[in-house]
Amino acid sequence: MRIAMVVPGGVDRSGRVRVIPVLLALIERLARRHQVLVVALQQQPEWCRYPLLGATVINMGEVEGRGRVFRWISRLWRMIGALQSEGGGFDIIHGFWARGPGSLAVAAGRVLGVPVVISIGGGELVWLPEIGYGGHGNWVGRAEAFLTLRMAKTVSAGSRYARGPCLHRRRDTLWLPLGVEVATFDAPVERSPGPPWRLLQVASLNFVKNQATLLQAMRLVLKANMDVRLDCIGVDTLGNRLQHTAADLGIASSVRFLDFIPLDAVVPFYRRAHLFVQSSLHEAMGAAVLEAAAAGVPTVGTAVGLVAEMAPEAALAVPARDPEALAAGILTLLSNEQKRTCLGRAAQHFARTYDADWTAAQFEAVYAKLRKG
Repeated sequence: MRIAMVVPGGVDRSGRVRVIPVLLALIERLARRHQVLVVALQQQPEWCRYPLLGATVINMGEVEGRGRVFRWISRLWRMIGALQSEGGGFDIIHGFWARGPGSLAVAAGRVLGVPVVISIGGGELVWLPEIGYGGHGNWVGRAEAFLTLRMAKTVSAGSRYARGPCLHRRRDTLWLPLGVEVATFDAPVERSPGPPWRLLQVASLNFVKNQATLLQAMRLVLKANMDVRLDCIGVDTLGNRLQHTAADLGIASSVRFLDFIPLDAVVPFYRRAHLFVQSSLHEAMGAAVLEAAAAGVPTVGTAVGLVAEMAPEAALAVPARDPEALAAGILTLLSNEQKRTCLGRAAQHFARTYDADWTAAQFEAVYAKLRKG
C-alpha cells in the first residue's frame, strides 16, 4: 500500500530530538511493508524532504499570511502538492490528530478521492477553562473537530477515556492505543529496594500535566518520613515556575527538573524507578505510562488516559487535582512491595500486549479494509 501520514511534527530527521516515539515506532513498522510518506506541518521553519526509518518525510515549513483560514487553505494546497509530487496514487491518508493535521487530511482526501483515517491524540474534544486548554473552547475548534470526525472514514482513539467524547459523534470510533517499542524499555519488574525511593515523571512542564499537584503530593510523602527522590523529565514551558514552587514547599532538594533528554537517555531512568507518577488533568492516552509499563514500572496517576482503564489491575488511579489522594497512592505502593510488583507485572503485560507491532497490525487491517471498500 501507499500510505500518507499527516502529523503536527515529532519526526525530526535526527530520530532523537523533537520526536514522538510512538509515532516513530508506527512509521518504522509500516515502512517495512509499505510505501510511507509522512507530511509534517511544521517540524522546522523551512520546507525540506528527508528519509526517516524507511519512510520519506516532507516538512511543509511555515506558512505566511494573515488569518487562520488563509493559512489553513495555504497549508492544504501545499500538502496536496506534496502528495502529488510523490506520485499520488495513495491508498490511505492518516491524520494525527483531529484538529490541524486531521482537518487538512480529510480535506485532502476529499480532493484526491482517498479514504482518511483520523486518530485522536490530544485535547481536541475537551475544554479546561481554568487553564485555557483544549479544542472546544470556541466555535471554530468545535466545528473543525466535528467536521473532521464526520468526514473521516475511520476514527481511532488511544484510550477508552478519549474514545468517550468521540462516541457522541462517531459511534464506530475504534479503541486503538499507539503502542511503544517494548524492546527499547524492557527491564525486570524487580528493583533495588529503597530507600531512597525513586519516583519518575516524563512530561513537558505545563498546566495540563499539572505538576503543581505532584509537588504538593511530594511534600506530603516527605512529611510521612519517606526518603523519596522525584525526577521530572520534560521541556519547561513555564519559565522555572515549578522550580520556585518546589523551593516554596521546602522540597527542592528532593526534586530534580531535568528538561528535555533524548529517549535513549531516558530509558535508564525508567529502569531504576520504583514508581511512575502521572498528575495530568487530561491525557488522550499517555505514551509515557506505556513506556514505564514496558520497563515494568507501575503507575500511580490521575484517572485520565490509559491509567483510567489500566486500573486497578495494572495501575493505581486517583482523582485529578487531589494531592492528598496522589500522595496516599504513592505511600501505599512504596510500603507494599507485593502490590507494587503485581501492578508492575500487569502493566508490563499490558504494554507487551498492545505494543507497536500490535498497533501497526491493527492499522494495516483498517487500511486494507478501506482500500477494498
